Amino acid sequence: MTALPAPSVALDDQLCFALYAASRAVTARYRPMLDELGLTYPQYLVMMLLWEADHQTVGQLGSRLALDSGTLSPLLKRLTAAGLVTRHRRVEDERSVSIALTDHGRSLRDKAFRISEEMIGAIGFDAPEFGDLKEKLRLLTERVSTPTQAL
Repeated sequence: MTALPAPSVALDDQLCFALYAASRAVTARYRPMLDELGLTYPQYLVMMLLWEADHQTVGQLGSRLALDSGTLSPLLKRLTAAGLVTRHRRVEDERSVSIALTDHGRSLRDKAFRISEEMIGAIGFDAPEFGDLKEKLRLLTERVSTPTQAL
C-alpha cells in the first residue's frame, strides 16, 4: 500500500495552493491573448464548447462547465451583446434556451486555435505528460466532488 502524505498546515505542503497558483498563472497567461478576442476566460470556455458543438442549451453548457444559470446567464448576455452568440427559446421546449454561434463567433475559432498552440508551447509538456496531467486533474476533480462517506 502506498503511504499518503502527512497532514500539514504549511502552505508549501498544500496541493490546493499549488493548484490555485497554477490556475492563476495559466489564466494570467491567457488574458492578453483573450483580450485580443474581446473575451474573458469564462467566455472563452463557453465559446470552446460551442465551437465543439453549436446550438447547445444553457443547461448543457452549465453542466459541462459546472456553472449554475445565475453565473452563466450574465456571461451569455455579454456574449450576445458582443454579437458572438444568439439565444433562442427552443420550439420543442420553451423552458429551454438554445445558444448558437453567430458568423462572428464562428470566425474567432481560428484565432482561438492559435491561443491553444501558444499555451501548449508555454507549458512545454510532451503529449504523454500533457495527457497524464489532464487525467490526474480530472480524477482529482471527480474525487473531491464526490461526497465522502461517514466513517
